Amino acid sequence: MSNAAYWLPIVWAVLSALAIFLYICLDGFDLGIGILFLGEKDQGHRNTMVNTVAPVWDGNETWMVFGGAALYGVFPVAYGTILPALYLPVLFMLLALILRGVAFEFRFKAEVHGLLNRSFWDTAFCFGSLVAAMAQGIILGALIMGIKIQNHTFVGSAWDWFAPFPLFCGVAVAFGYALLGATWLIWRTETDLQTTMRRLAGILGISMLVLIAIVSFWTPYLHATYMQKWTVWPRILFVAPVPVAVVAVAATFFLSLRGKRAKLTPFLCALAWFFLCFSGLGINIWPYIVPPTMTIWDASAPPTSQIFLLVGAAILLPIIMSYTAYSYYVFRGTVTADQNYH
Repeated sequence: MSNAAYWLPIVWAVLSALAIFLYICLDGFDLGIGILFLGEKDQGHRNTMVNTVAPVWDGNETWMVFGGAALYGVFPVAYGTILPALYLPVLFMLLALILRGVAFEFRFKAEVHGLLNRSFWDTAFCFGSLVAAMAQGIILGALIMGIKIQNHTFVGSAWDWFAPFPLFCGVAVAFGYALLGATWLIWRTETDLQTTMRRLAGILGISMLVLIAIVSFWTPYLHATYMQKWTVWPRILFVAPVPVAVVAVAATFFLSLRGKRAKLTPFLCALAWFFLCFSGLGINIWPYIVPPTMTIWDASAPPTSQIFLLVGAAILLPIIMSYTAYSYYVFRGTVTADQNYH
């Protein structure tokens, strides 16, 4: 195997993982706000919740597009294997994202009374956010569980994803996104809404730790290769720091919720939990892109194609990161009830 054929898939695996993680971070909290939406009965608080993400929520999904494009262009064999196996949850996710996008815009224009009133669109916004979050968790869980392939072709059922582990991962991701949403609102709001979210974040934080523990104990039993990384020396050295760091972040998280002055820290701790879970997942499945048999080298396009796409990514990624950072900088600060989205 030439150096380019070996290293280019690694570079693209890192870039793809970065895109997916950025999507989780950025779109996760705005999906989380949608999941929490109907739990807040005050209409003014609901308006404040959506106003915290109104200027940036569309751009957050850029990273999903980049990740999908990388999968299609750089790992076409994996794309042709994963999509047939996960058509249904991917379809559910896309339809849910469309629904929540429409509801996000229409709720501001809808009348208080009538058939398609604001309450209808608020419900649609919450439902779309919840389904999208759970679908993403199911996709992740099904991928970790493994896809049945022979000769690089999917040979399983379209309903293989409908199994206990993927469904549990769907619930776990929904809880995680709700935690991101609650901690985002602690940072970006004030008064009664912030107090409510502090209390809710504590409950969600405890739930998140329990869910992380269950998934962590369950995953090694899915495949022998996973179990080896959790139990065989020296591979365990790469995995062992993750649970220790999770506990350390948990201590910081709950201490920050007790202090009224700590507004950003809970959100950063929630992001750190996601980073640690994502890192643990990466360590667990590496170097497989379609566990438990297809590696990134098995699934990759020719080196010339990867180099061509890498040149484009080298140009586009700094631009995307720059305008994303700038938009968050422009719309920084606390959002109040008198600020409106048009």
